[in-house]
Amino acid sequence: MTTQRLFGVQRQELLLDELRRHGAVRVRDLARELAVSELTIRRDIDSLARRNLVTKVHGGATLPTPISRANRPRQARDRFTIGMVVPSLDFYWPLIVSGARAAAAALGVNLQLRGSSYEPDEDRRQISRLVEAGQVQGLLLAPSLDGERAHEMVDWIGRLPVPTILVERQPDRWTSTPRQIECVRSDHSLGMEMAVHHLHQHGHRRIALLLSKGSPTSAYLLQGWRVACADLGISDAIVVRESVALTTPGHRQIIHNVLGECRRAQVTALIVHSDPDAISVAQYCAEKGVSIPDDLAMVSYDDEVAHLAEPSLSAVRPAKTHVGRVAVELMVSRLLDGERRPSQRVLIAPELFVRRSSLTRSRPR
Repeated sequence: MTTQRLFGVQRQELLLDELRRHGAVRVRDLARELAVSELTIRRDIDSLARRNLVTKVHGGATLPTPISRANRPRQARDRFTIGMVVPSLDFYWPLIVSGARAAAAALGVNLQLRGSSYEPDEDRRQISRLVEAGQVQGLLLAPSLDGERAHEMVDWIGRLPVPTILVERQPDRWTSTPRQIECVRSDHSLGMEMAVHHLHQHGHRRIALLLSKGSPTSAYLLQGWRVACADLGISDAIVVRESVALTTPGHRQIIHNVLGECRRAQVTALIVHSDPDAISVAQYCAEKGVSIPDDLAMVSYDDEVAHLAEPSLSAVRPAKTHVGRVAVELMVSRLLDGERRPSQRVLIAPELFVRRSSLTRSRPR
């Protein structure tokens, strides 16, 4: 009994250490790393939550928000309702929403969530519904900012009657809006630099990049790729291309073509955005006898399901839960301080999780 209790205490200390480092933890990751069941980790989180040491969210836990409800006037805490419109309620966005909900609960504000799509007209419709209802004092938005209508959308958002903060989106450096639009997003460029430097440190000098077609993240990833290649003095022209979704019909031919280009360019490492595409590439490699990581090292970008691949994929993980938390905290600060607080644009660094797919023996320089 004593040994079991001590082990539980040690496990919870490890859980808290992970939270202090990353701001959020996922049950499935901790269960795998600590070699215990997910139920055990959930019980640990329940125990810590009862002592107000963590905040439970769907699939994991976050640290209690640093802005304490007790330090805010009651009227400020209770009067705010924040609207949140995201383009999807599945892949990528659930952790951002979980972080936002945890921060809202800790700060005593209401969060009204709306799912949209990647279409500007639907974004406007969902945003307008929240504003016209007259129940929200601020908006967290992730609109489509691609194409010719991007400036029109930014201008429209900037003239809404309530404060707005973009989430995982960023307008141009300067906007013509009455106030410069605020944003909180993952520093995807930095995340790509992490991936390139990691592969370079393991001896790779011919590195390829496969981007997701139409993703708002692709431009940032390409920017980081070019910066890293320039810093390291390696070619940035090795198989840089956009893919169609590799899970659609015909994806095998696309992968065949990509790997053919890699072979001709003597590529030894491939970075793929995002996880489903990376897993499709890894499965095709296994069928064709291409060994990962010995023949081709791989790094995925997103880390939603990269650990499920065989071999498990090294991956860059944006701090999605933290993005949601910071967005809510920034909005509450805006609502409390009004025009006194300067506009802010916050970048949050991702993390690189190294797994089997990139652990190759050091190659000759």
